[in-house]
Parts: sequence; C-alpha cells; structure tokens
Amino acid sequence: MKSRKGEFLNIAGFVFVLLPAFLISCNSGNDKATGLIGAGSSFVYPLFSTMFSEYHNQYRMQVNYQSIGSGGGILQLTNKTIDFGATDAPVNEEQEKNLEVPVLHVPVCIGATVISYHIPGVKDTLNLSPEVLADIFLGKIKNWNHPSLKKDNPGISLPNRMITVVHRSDGSGTSFIFTDYLTKVSNEWKERVGRGTAVNWPAGLGGKGNEGVAGLIKHSPGSIGYVELSYALENKMGVARIKNLAGRYIAPTISSIAAAADIELPADAKASITQTPAPEGYPLSSFSWALIYKEQKYKGRSREKAEELLRLLWWCIHEGQQYNEPLHYAPLHGQALKVTEKILQSATYDGQSLSAVINP
Repeated sequence: MKSRKGEFLNIAGFVFVLLPAFLISCNSGNDKATGLIGAGSSFVYPLFSTMFSEYHNQYRMQVNYQSIGSGGGILQLTNKTIDFGATDAPVNEEQEKNLEVPVLHVPVCIGATVISYHIPGVKDTLNLSPEVLADIFLGKIKNWNHPSLKKDNPGISLPNRMITVVHRSDGSGTSFIFTDYLTKVSNEWKERVGRGTAVNWPAGLGGKGNEGVAGLIKHSPGSIGYVELSYALENKMGVARIKNLAGRYIAPTISSIAAAADIELPADAKASITQTPAPEGYPLSSFSWALIYKEQKYKGRSREKAEELLRLLWWCIHEGQQYNEPLHYAPLHGQALKVTEKILQSATYDGQSLSAVINP
C-alpha cells in the first residue's frame, strides 16, 4: 500500500488532472452506472485514494475524490455538486446555515498533523514545547539557535540559520487542527490569530494543500511547517516530538494517535482531540469526517445513488479500516465505531430510513 501512496504524493502537482483520468481508465463494461463524487480534505487523501481504488476493484463502483482542502469540500457539498465532502474541521455554525439542512459527520479515521522541518546538518529528532511552537508561528522566534529551542533540545547543535515558516494558503482542515491546538496552548495566539480553516498568518510562506506545504518544506532549507503525517514520511522529512499536556514529548505513531482518541465520542461525532489529556497521546491528533446530507433525496438525486453512497461509507468504516495503519492513520474502534455506525444508520431518503441497505 505504501508504494501506491507514494505514486500519488510524488505527482501531487498533477492530482487534479490525473485523478479523473485514472477513474476513467478503470472503467469497464462491468462497472456500475452510478458513480460517486467526493471532494475536500487533503489530510485524508492518501487513505481515500487507496480505499476507493480497492472498493472499485471489489465492487466496480467508481469513486472520484478531489483533494481540494476541507473548505472546498464543504463549499461543494453546500452547492450540491458532489455526493460527499471530507473535512478535518467540523462544520461550524455559519457553514451549517449555508447548508440549510442537516449534515452528518461520519468519522473515517484518526490522523495526525505533524510539525516537519528541514534543517541541513541536523539529523536528530527535535523536541518542541507548545510555547516554542506558538512563538515560531507567531514570528517571535526567528532563528534555529534561539535559546528556547536549545532548551527544548539539549545536546543538539542547532545552526545560526533563519527560520522560514510554511503554512497553508487554502481553506484547510489541517490548518484548523493546528490552529485549534495553538489556540488551546497560547493565549497570545488565541487573541491575535485564533482557530480556523483559514487565518491571517503572522509569518511565513503559503502552500496549497498538504502536497504544496510538503514541497515547500522539502525545498526550503531552514523551514518548518505542518502537514499530515503521511506527507512528511513520504517526503522523508524531519518530524518533531511535541510536548503533551502530561509533559511528555510524544512522537506521532499509530499508538499515540489512537491514545489521543480514546474518549467518549458524542452522538454527532464532532469532537476535538487536540491537546489530549491522555498521558501517551499525541497532542495534534484529529478525526477526519466524511460529510453527507442526512436526507439524501435532493436535487433530483436517485435512491440508487443514495444507497451506493451508504454502502461505500459503511465499507470504509469496516472492511476499509484495514488500510488505515499502513498509511499512518489510526483505525476506528470501540465506542467511536459504534457512534459512527449509528450516524450512518440515521440517513434517510424521502423521509424513509436507509439503514436496511447497510445493516448486516
């Protein structure tokens, strides 16, 4: 699975051109006539690209997913031009008003936003405390040999080199995760910048998508930025350990991501798990959600398409979870999975439950 992910990430600049071509190329006389279209989060794209390819192989159902950022996915769902969106930031009150009717948040995985860096000559894994991380992105810490960075990293020789901050330029769930965390750990960040899918960044360069940010970090000596874990590993970039609420420097691993999500998930599944209190939890972890309208009869939509969408998402949260760990996402389990099942079972078509389509 890793090799397939690598193919997608290495050609990230051409995703929007090649993805539809890929889907057309796997069409055959045996394919189902009803295809599905999704758009949104680049955070979850490596997982979706594998899941949807495998789903097509098994069920001959084409799924066209465009990695355009969480904000773009929510906008397209609002405009009813796609079957499902994907986001790493729960829909907010303003977006709910624009959507006009209820939308279901369907967790598909638990992932990590990581702090990646490119410091020539430094091979060690950096430790970063919340205060230092906030000050770097506020533009207050400008050099890699700053005393606060040295304090976090005793024994590591940090160079006298300017820091280049890299952030997202588009509406992004990854940005929401990161700024949600910074808002919790830094009062100055909370007052000056706040949380959101798009914010007024105090410093740095902007890249489009996780792909764009990873590319800027990789090709900019002295840089630091935030990306989803898969993008950092695929590009062989440094990944920092982050000091969590328990005072431990935690690396992003499947176990530390899963530990962060060991909570009682609310019935609507809209929960923030950044700055988790879990002693072994990675503090920049998050759920990723597929977004669908609760009432599936809209804009001339057929019952057949609604049923196919429910089958796809049911597969993603069950059989599809086998692809999570190889691609560096933690799978759904326990109470989180039960909540997710109930959410999907609440979908309707013309007021009638669709649960019979997916119930085992």
